[in-house]
Amino acid sequence: MSLFEVDHHTCTKDGICAAVCPSRIIDFSKGQFPVPVAGAENACIQCGHCVAVCPSASLTHRDIPVEQCPPMQKDLQLSPEHCEHFLRSRRSIRVYKNKAVPRDEIKRLIEIARHAPSGRNSQDAEWLVLGNRDELDKLAGIVVDWMRWMIGNQPEIALSMYLSRAVQRWEDGKDIIFRGAPAVIITHAEKENPRAPTSCNMVLAYLELAATGMGLGSCWAGYFNAAANSFPPMGAALALPEGHQCYGAMMVGYPKFNYHRMPLRRTPSITWRV
Repeated sequence: MSLFEVDHHTCTKDGICAAVCPSRIIDFSKGQFPVPVAGAENACIQCGHCVAVCPSASLTHRDIPVEQCPPMQKDLQLSPEHCEHFLRSRRSIRVYKNKAVPRDEIKRLIEIARHAPSGRNSQDAEWLVLGNRDELDKLAGIVVDWMRWMIGNQPEIALSMYLSRAVQRWEDGKDIIFRGAPAVIITHAEKENPRAPTSCNMVLAYLELAATGMGLGSCWAGYFNAAANSFPPMGAALALPEGHQCYGAMMVGYPKFNYHRMPLRRTPSITWRV
């Protein structure tokens, strides 16, 4: 099979597939069927736009068979009102039930999150899921060790991050690192990959939103992520693949409390150049 095939019986020769192709690898002339350009196989980023956009399902990609691509369901699409309500009602959860999240639920979260956009459809992010309480407590302790190091060696930065207060709360028996979350999901990728920071943060943003829709709560683990990227003992404990770096971490669990209102936010600062 060539890179893609077009069903000549159903194709309407509208050229939409060529118009949306980000790599411009589809040659189309009015009244003709679309065909791959020379060198298309090397330039294709396998984004699937051509398969997804065809109204008649006439184009199938060698690596993205049209029959394996579910159709859009109009009755499930969000209205502007539903979208606004969903995004404004999402809360960062810092108090969780003492209840484990099933592996299947976490896997489903990641399956949804992996559809986040990435540069050239690179899909750079890899995943590490932590759910063992003893390991989470150990890692949290290493984060506090990092805080103490920062207080002693980078006092101005430590002051701006309120690290002394965080350490005190830890010593008082409060988990201010993972907030008692039953699971922490980490994204990592190669250190030298310039796309990695954005790709990893975008998949976690998708995961955060998907968690809300699944009845789960989440919160970015900022202290942990800072320690993971600057404190050698944390790097050793995480044992990521050689040459990889942690680019983000998300606490996930079942919210202990429900929220009933959508709080205010500052008026956006906008500069218009139109």
